[in-house]
Amino acid sequence: MRGKDPEPYRHQVVELPPIEPYVEEHRLHQLECQECGTLTRAKLPEEVSASGYGVRVVAIAAILSGLYRMSERMVQTAFQDLFGIVMALGTVNRLRQEASLAIAKPVEKAAKYVKEQPIINSDETGFTQGNADGNNSEKRKAWLWVAVTALVTVFRVTLSRGQESAQLLLGTVLTAILITDRWNSYNCFPINQRQICWAHLKRDFTKISERGGKSGRIGEQLLKQQELLFSYWHKVRDGTLTREGFCQQADQIRVQVKSLLEEAVSYKPKKGDKSALALTSRTSRELLKLEPAMWLFVRVEGVEPTNNAAEQAIRPAVLWRKNSFGTQSLAGSLFVARIMTVVMTLRSQQRNPLDYMVQACQAYRDGKSAPSLLPKASLAKVKLHPAA
Repeated sequence: MRGKDPEPYRHQVVELPPIEPYVEEHRLHQLECQECGTLTRAKLPEEVSASGYGVRVVAIAAILSGLYRMSERMVQTAFQDLFGIVMALGTVNRLRQEASLAIAKPVEKAAKYVKEQPIINSDETGFTQGNADGNNSEKRKAWLWVAVTALVTVFRVTLSRGQESAQLLLGTVLTAILITDRWNSYNCFPINQRQICWAHLKRDFTKISERGGKSGRIGEQLLKQQELLFSYWHKVRDGTLTREGFCQQADQIRVQVKSLLEEAVSYKPKKGDKSALALTSRTSRELLKLEPAMWLFVRVEGVEPTNNAAEQAIRPAVLWRKNSFGTQSLAGSLFVARIMTVVMTLRSQQRNPLDYMVQACQAYRDGKSAPSLLPKASLAKVKLHPAA
């Protein structure tokens, strides 16, 4: 056979070399003064950390926890099995705390940045924080909060699910449009700056429809309106319907939804009434209080009708909580919030989390500023569309 094949079939095999830890030993000798007998031991050079582990080990310990949701014991086992590094369980926690301090300032700046963004998705889930350090003597239930923007995501652990925690995360004066579920802690923010998640509304409508009778009929009609609304919304997303046309259709659906909710509210349940219609009436009354916040996505471009972004961001933290059973101290909760902030933010910016953590830990040991978590590109401005 003769000739040349300019485009041969290529088959590659990827392999990893055996991983062996590199150990650098510093011997500090001690000698006795011939005059006074004082023993003096040599000191480590300034560039050598007193920690027994390098910054890459610290960074990997943090990444295994934050990105791969490993408990302390799982991290301990992973280091021994994958890298041949044997360390005590307490050492894992010490490495995590060093990583937490290394990223504290960048996370603080990220939290400030999030409050200044035009659109924020927020959610919260139950968490566990022990009292090993005396900061939870009342053994209160902790809550993990998340605020998601286009390129930066921030987590925070608090011992409350109340308005104070919501304001700590989002600011006392809300300048953004806020997308959430119906949890009442968000009611401290202006109704005209809120978008209620339609995925949660669909669940409410489904519960109403399953109660049968008049309640069931109202619920079925609400679900039909919800389906119609999203059929138009999908056309807007794929470009087959203009936003102006969508506004007109949504206005008609809004009238129907409000009428159905008012019909349910017209039934006045007495105290202790737990009938299907009574439950529907109470739910509908709560929905009517938030009715303006159901439709903000119609006229504001860039606002999503669901809170999927926040729910997806908080899901890894939920899985981590199941593996590690929460934290034992305030310092542990700070580590969780900080490393999850770093991991989720860098993921949205398509930056390598291990490279970032190595740089941050090295900067911390050198007494320098850690790399920023803020994106270089600015977010697009929100465009308002007047209601039809």
